[in-house]
Amino acid sequence: MNDRGGIKRSRQNSMIAGVCAGIARHFGWSVTGTRVAYTLLSIFSAAFPGIIVYLILWIVLPVED
Repeated sequence: MNDRGGIKRSRQNSMIAGVCAGIARHFGWSVTGTRVAYTLLSIFSAAFPGIIVYLILWIVLPVED
């Protein structure tokens, strides 16, 4: 599997696991804006699905080099 251009978790800009920072960096978005949007989306979708998605991404996404 070739993951050179894929989304990777951030080491330098992580708060928990670097998932939101990695997504923001990959798409060229603001890290803070991505975290706020993810938190709001999680809260308004009953929070539990957002936590599950975050945990899955934490496991699936590789850490940057």
